Amino acid sequence: MATMRAEELRVQGALALLRHAHAHPGVTRAEAAASLGLSSGSATEIMGRLRAARLLGERASAPTGGRGRPSTVLVPHPEGPLVAVVELTHATWTVTTAAIGGELAPAPVHRHRGGPPGEVLAEVGAALEGLRARAGDRLAAVGVALPGTVRGHTVVQAATLRWRDVDLSGLAASAGGLPLTVGNDASLAGVAEALRGAARGVPVALHLTVEVGIGGVLLVGGGPVLGATGAGGEFGHVPFGDPGLRCPCGAAGCWDIMVDGRAMARSLGRADPEDPRAFAGEVLAAARAGDGPARAAVTEAADALGRGIGALLNALDPAVVTLGGLGADLLEVAGDTISAAVRRAAMAWRRRDGLLGLPPVVPAELGSRGPSIGAAESALAAVLADLTRERVTRR
Repeated sequence: MATMRAEELRVQGALALLRHAHAHPGVTRAEAAASLGLSSGSATEIMGRLRAARLLGERASAPTGGRGRPSTVLVPHPEGPLVAVVELTHATWTVTTAAIGGELAPAPVHRHRGGPPGEVLAEVGAALEGLRARAGDRLAAVGVALPGTVRGHTVVQAATLRWRDVDLSGLAASAGGLPLTVGNDASLAGVAEALRGAARGVPVALHLTVEVGIGGVLLVGGGPVLGATGAGGEFGHVPFGDPGLRCPCGAAGCWDIMVDGRAMARSLGRADPEDPRAFAGEVLAAARAGDGPARAAVTEAADALGRGIGALLNALDPAVVTLGGLGADLLEVAGDTISAAVRRAAMAWRRRDGLLGLPPVVPAELGSRGPSIGAAESALAAVLADLTRERVTRR
């Protein structure tokens, strides 16, 4: 019993140091030991176990000019575990990897034709098979981010992809039967912002991503609030929009269609664009260049975005709102419009200065990498404890 207890303590110590190094890339061994309340000797012993288990490595830190032996920086082991990261958008797909510490490897972006899900997933599956062949046993899990409502491994509905009830379990099989996590791209981007971006350390944060429509997540203590079935965060489908407009999701009056390229096209008297995100980029560029109609279209979308944010502030009471994708662009070009609309929609008591005032609305720090970083974090979280227990206890 005593031996089992000692072994469990060793595993928990190793896991604590591993998680700290993952959450704080570039941390030195001395800094990690101080944060975790470890003696120098204990940190050295635990680090030896993690190095032998091929989970963490060390490299020399930059010289500080001070006396004494310089500390070392904790880094992913060069032969350590990787997770495969899949990101699907309305028009593209990417397959890459992430190591402990969360850094994404560079990878090409591929376009798809928006056809049946089987066609797109066959391409992604082939890429995962190739990745598995190259990475071998280093590959430990697969994380997927996509623009849709997700329950478990099933895409219940992805309006911009025109997918319904699509099972993604086959992607795990393509990677050799590894553990699979699947999440909404905007929700995962919010998780990334809470862990590594503009919402880090914030007790309650709201993240919204505008691409083709709006998604997001409420984060409490850094963790996502996803509802009873895991499908929460579909803020774009609350009826903040024109009830006379039908959304591809099947509902009417969705906020989704009031703030993106489709809304800008209507404002300009144009038909729905084939690629709403690319069209929005063109309109924003024209607005920045001083084009009057483009500026009016951007202002209208920004006003709709601000009104909805104000309503969500009343309902959810976040301490900060982070905006990703097109939302960050609208904040840059028409931030005053968004701020004014938020104030109009917010309850009167929120318009005071100080602690009870309106929370800041800020651009997401991680930009377009947010969904992939969130998918990597989700996949790593699913396997990190098991990997540590398996590799540390067998040594």
